Amino acid sequence: MLSRLGYNEHWKALFAPIIAGGLVPGRVARVDRGSNLVFTESGTLRAFTAKQLLNDTAAEGIPAVGDWVAVRLQNDGVDALVEAVLPRTSAFTRADPGKATAGQVLAANIDTVFVVQSLAKALNVRRLERELAQAWESGATPVVVLTKRDLCADVESVVAQAAAVSPGTPVCTVSNVTGEGMEALTAYTVPGRTVALFGASGVGKSTLINRLVGSEVQATQEVRESDGKGRHTTVARELVLLPAGGVLVDTPGMRALALWGAEDGLVQAFADIEELARHCRFRDCTHHREPGCAVREAVATGTLSDERLENFRALTHELALLAAKTDARLKSERARRWTTIPKSKKGRYRKRTR
Repeated sequence: MLSRLGYNEHWKALFAPIIAGGLVPGRVARVDRGSNLVFTESGTLRAFTAKQLLNDTAAEGIPAVGDWVAVRLQNDGVDALVEAVLPRTSAFTRADPGKATAGQVLAANIDTVFVVQSLAKALNVRRLERELAQAWESGATPVVVLTKRDLCADVESVVAQAAAVSPGTPVCTVSNVTGEGMEALTAYTVPGRTVALFGASGVGKSTLINRLVGSEVQATQEVRESDGKGRHTTVARELVLLPAGGVLVDTPGMRALALWGAEDGLVQAFADIEELARHCRFRDCTHHREPGCAVREAVATGTLSDERLENFRALTHELALLAAKTDARLKSERARRWTTIPKSKKGRYRKRTR
């Protein structure tokens, strides 16, 4: 069972001391308000999250779909408790919608991220750039997947448009109706590997999963013809096992994807701009009014679109604001902790930090 989920030598080595302590290795298939559906060697079980993990303010400490976790069986296996989350090899994270300065891990230990958009309507280039930045930052390898090719009159031009804003990233087109193009995706869904699908509602993620699995494992709904929008068919992130091995992670459609710590991902998603910036006269060029700016020169000559540069600036600014807010929150937390320390002990703390 676990080998199908990617339980390789890397994970066996990390789990060795944990197993010696009486805990059981498992992988989180779904998270439901403090409890987790966990795949283990002996089967699937429901395990609650230990209090020390729930009290962890960092996103790294709370179980997410795809996490490898250490589970303690209690009451002869009737009850189970997730006591530890193993270090992640990758994590697709966004800014938590409910917390302005916190991250939310959507899926962990992913090998490939399918960034999905639909060919049934105009390509959302700016969203694609944002999703690719977060995908690269996760540590997984992104693949752009354009669904519903049977509903597009000019597939080649849309593919060229997607390729222009995703340097170094494969772009695949598929038809969920005819199955055309599916063979290109099956190369990523091999035993021991994990693929996550991300995209807005109505782009065909659930139908795509049904195609890859070979059966109707995910519910689907019609998309409105008036605006091409769909409802959230998938209501929770979960692992889906493939018949021939490998794992898929389906996710609910996201109306917005707020960046979280994606500085490196932004560099990779905008590799063309980063390469142009190497030729700017000033190393700290902001690509606004500085003389000798190679990036603005590329816009002037038409080799780089002004819209792509503006989105790069917007995302860079968004990350800068997030970093400032996070830094302010950390300073505030340190200040609060300091006020709770008795005066008699503050002198000792000062001496230690000198």
